[in-house]
Amino acid sequence: MLVQAAVTIPFVVPRAPDVPPATWPSYGMTTLAVVPLLWRTRAPLLSLFSITVAGLAYLPMDGPGQPLPYNPLVALFTVAAQAGVWQRRVTLCLGLPLIVVSTALHTNTAREYLSSFFLFGMVYALGVLARTRQAYTKAVEARAAELERAQQAEAERAAERERARIAREMHDILSHAVSLMIVQAEAGPLVVRSDPDRAEQAFDAIAEAGRDSMVQLRRMLGVLKDGPDATRSPQPTLSGLDALVAEVRRTGLDVRLRREGQVRQLAPDAQVTVYRVVQEALTNVIKHARAQTVSVRLLWRPDGLTVTVVDDGTGGRGGPGGDGRGLVGIRERAAAHGGRASAGPLPDGRGYRVALELPDMVCSAAEVAS
Repeated sequence: MLVQAAVTIPFVVPRAPDVPPATWPSYGMTTLAVVPLLWRTRAPLLSLFSITVAGLAYLPMDGPGQPLPYNPLVALFTVAAQAGVWQRRVTLCLGLPLIVVSTALHTNTAREYLSSFFLFGMVYALGVLARTRQAYTKAVEARAAELERAQQAEAERAAERERARIAREMHDILSHAVSLMIVQAEAGPLVVRSDPDRAEQAFDAIAEAGRDSMVQLRRMLGVLKDGPDATRSPQPTLSGLDALVAEVRRTGLDVRLRREGQVRQLAPDAQVTVYRVVQEALTNVIKHARAQTVSVRLLWRPDGLTVTVVDDGTGGRGGPGGDGRGLVGIRERAAAHGGRASAGPLPDGRGYRVALELPDMVCSAAEVAS
């Protein structure tokens, strides 16, 4: 519409008395040369070709001149900005000679040659710049979309890792506490008449295990809770192993804890891993082993730490937890620190062994007293 309005202006502006009036055929040819712009985005080269043919047909007519060839310039810009490589090459190979021919038929002056070539080159260069800008914009948008997808994928992986971590913590806390409560609850009624003191101890152990599990669950839920009231209780450490062993002993199981080698300080997250692995192993002894004694051993080596939990129960339990989830959790915890874990029955079939090996990199260089 704007181009049509621009080419119409010379026809509506009064002409000098010595100039013949504009005719409808010349105006019709001018309009016909604008129509191909309607499909310039779908067929840019065809649009430019049609406009050029119409412009050449307009030359013999006695119509008013145009300040600028608006429609061919718009079509040329579209070819440079949107057309394919071969279409741009055809435009350059045919357009420049055509400028020479049309100028020679019109005025054949150096001024018109210079202005025509300047307009052609300027418009074509602007089209190339527009095409380059569009390509750059698309590349930036594609890169931004790729980064967004990568960030979303990483966020999903982080959420999955966090869900797995929470699941391990919940499994370790609840499995241990519930196992202790079941053992004590089963023993309580058997001795309530014959040994009231022992029955009272069993019920006290049930209550203590329940309270401890509630404290740990509140800590975990507090980590997920937003706001200043979120609970931030400390995670379990190696110093808590003595209390853990004492708690398990109250079930009647003979548990022995040994520390060997030159004790060194573990990283806080590695201490949590050792504590949870020992807790899981002891829980499974209570649930599945029917053992009498359990040995928990922490061996400090120059190249790391080895933790073993060995019982004298039935063995052959198919891995911690019976269904394998405990062993999977232990292995995941070990792998998070570059270590490894294993579990299986002893060679003679009597007893079960859970082992955790952590590398030296999780140990601090500062040594502490045994």
